[in-house]
Parts: sequence; C-alpha cells; structure tokens
Amino acid sequence: MKLSAFGRKFTADAGITSLMDDLGNAMASGEGMIMMGGGNPGHIPEIQERVQEILAGIAADEGQMRRLVGIYDPPQGEKQFIASLAELLNKEYNWGLKPENIALTNGSQAAFFMLFNMFGGDYGDGHRKHILLPLAPEYIGYADAGIEPGLFQAVRPDISFTDAHEFKYRVDFDAVEVTGETGAICVSRPTNPTGNVITDEELARLEGLARQHDIPLIVDGAYGTPFPSLLFVDAQPTWNEQIILCLSLSKLGLPAARTGIVIAAEPIIKALSGINAIMNLATGSFGAMLAEPLVRSGEILSLSRDVVCPFYKAKMERAVEAFRDAMGEDSCRWYIHKPEGAMFLWLWFPDLPISSLELYQRLKQRGVLVVSGHYFFPGLPEDDWRHRHECLRVTYSQDDAQVAEGLRIIADEVKVVWAESGR
Repeated sequence: MKLSAFGRKFTADAGITSLMDDLGNAMASGEGMIMMGGGNPGHIPEIQERVQEILAGIAADEGQMRRLVGIYDPPQGEKQFIASLAELLNKEYNWGLKPENIALTNGSQAAFFMLFNMFGGDYGDGHRKHILLPLAPEYIGYADAGIEPGLFQAVRPDISFTDAHEFKYRVDFDAVEVTGETGAICVSRPTNPTGNVITDEELARLEGLARQHDIPLIVDGAYGTPFPSLLFVDAQPTWNEQIILCLSLSKLGLPAARTGIVIAAEPIIKALSGINAIMNLATGSFGAMLAEPLVRSGEILSLSRDVVCPFYKAKMERAVEAFRDAMGEDSCRWYIHKPEGAMFLWLWFPDLPISSLELYQRLKQRGVLVVSGHYFFPGLPEDDWRHRHECLRVTYSQDDAQVAEGLRIIADEVKVVWAESGR
C-alpha cells in the first residue's frame, strides 16, 4: 500500500496511539492489569446519577430524543448548549461572550488538531510558523497533531525543589522567545502530565507576549477552570479575545461523549466551524445535550467545585502517601512533581540507570501500565536532556487499592533497577 506524506505521518508510531493501543488491549485482555497509564476519569457516583437522570428525561421526551439522535447540529455545535454556556460564563465572569464566541468539537483532541494547523505550518507566503510550548513537559496528544513535521518549539522549564522529595516546573521566561515565526503560544492548565498549574501572573505574562506579537494564546483547560476544576491551588479563569480557551466535558465524567469546547474571538470560531463542517459535517449532540441542563442552572460549576475537585484531591493525597511509604527515605533519589491539579503523579528518578521507556516495559511485565515520560516533550530536541528519560506519568483516578498496589510495584521495580546496576 502506497501512502501520501499525510498517510505516512498519521499511520507511523506515535506516543498517543501507543498509549491508546496499550489501554485498549489491556482492557480487552481482562488479565488484571493495573491501569495507571491513561487519563480516563474516575467514576463519581454523584455525577453519574445526575447524568442518568438527565438522560432518562431526554429518553422520555419524543422531541428531545429526536434532537439527540436524529438531527444534525450546525458545524458550530448544539445551539442551546452554546447559548446557555455563554450566558453562564457572562453571569459568573463578565466575559462579554456571545454565542458566536463558542464552538464545539468532537473532543479536545480534534480541537487541537484544527487549531494547531490553523496557526502553525506553511502560510503560503514563504513563511512556516511554529506553535510555542513555553513549559515542557506537555500533553502527549500534542506531539503528532501537526500535519507538517517540526510544528512545535518548546522551552525547558526552571526546576525548583519544594520539599525533600517534591519539585515544581516553572516557566523560564528568560528562555521563552516569541518571533515572527511563532504562530501561537499554547499551555495547558493544569498541565497533563505533571499536574503543574501555571500561576495567574505567569498566564498574564504569556498573554502579554501573545498580545505584543498579535498571536493567540491557546489555554488548554481540559482539567481546569471554570470546569471540571481539577485544581488544588488557586487559579482564576481568564478569557479575552487574545485567548483561545479550550474546555472539555471528559474529565467532568463524560469522556465517551467526546465534547470539546472552544471559546475564542468570532473570526476564529467561524474558521473552526468551517473546518468542522469539512471534517465532520457536524459535531455530536450527545455530550452537549446531557450537559446543557447543568450549564443552564449553573450546577456544572457547583458540581465541579464541590464534588469533582474534592474527589480527585482526596485520591491525590492518598496516592502521594502510598508512594512515599513505598519508596521510603533511604532508597534511591526520587521526586514527585508538586501535584497542583489534574489526575496524575509525575515521578522523577534522577540518574535512573535505565530509560523511562525500559522501566515502562518492565512494569508492564509486572502488570502495571504507566506512561514513559519521554513522550511528553514535543518540540524539544530528541537527545539533549537526560531528564526526559527519567520520568513516569501515573494516573491515580482509578480504584484506590489498585493505585496503591501499582505504586508499590513501581517503587519496588525502581529499587530492583538500582540494585541491578550496582550503584
């Protein structure tokens, strides 16, 4: 089979396809793999019960049921949901949104594919522009989203130590360089994989750089504010026409509904809607219709703040305690990135005798599925920083006993690796 350059690129090995293959195969095998690799949200009873109530109401209403499964939405997305969301965000944050400032996509991954290729790549006038990632590591799903190679440029972070076994990445603004070849700046908040939350001040500085160079600042809020609010530190929701704010219903508890939300200036939303029409005809109605009553009432914010966030914060605290107990104080060097949000622990083992990819493979043999950290550095040269091969991403969203056992096995395997090295 002969493929175009596009075909070859998107059928080649990629971190996100490896991750999803591993997750799917492990689930299908039913062999008791401890699933600590993906970002599948936990099952929160209060959320599931509320969604079930709404779905039952839709199913009992002939007109609503027809809208759910039998009518194409416009390429911008389900209009009632969009109107309710604009009204809610204006009431809460006075953002001055109109429905024309919001579009829906079939999941956040689709939104980023469209946005990255709208602002990065060949401009047809002799210029090629990149997407600047000011704080690596970043989300694994970005890495292969560019139609053209070399779409991303990333910046190494400053590393500060916040406890004996805790550290934090910070934006190194001295190294952040925005040029005429920068098409957009993108940062996730909280950051997948590390749980890092850039501060309000850091976000304002990035917005200032974007404004100075007349490019958008794309903020990936899939785990963030105003919903689903998987935040364990203070962070204010921010939007203006310099910012493209991307939200999702996945981490609220609707990952299978594949509903991404993009809030941006009207010309960007119009362009995104056009691409939606070409790629998808329309976005799916399911997630929007399930969530619309929660948005209309404002319940989506209270559920995020009072149910979803405490659920994950408690799981994070139990996971950190379990890993600290498993590693102990007198073993090899190890650190956890300060967990400020999302649903992951980012583990760093300085001077690890093997690569994080080899450690991932060894853990897989022991029945624990994690993600090697080297996948999370799109836009950095391949082999110029050993740190990228010393980290693992671990999710703590699933059953607490399974998470604790998985962390115990990780700690044990790391100690075995060090013992085998003779160091």
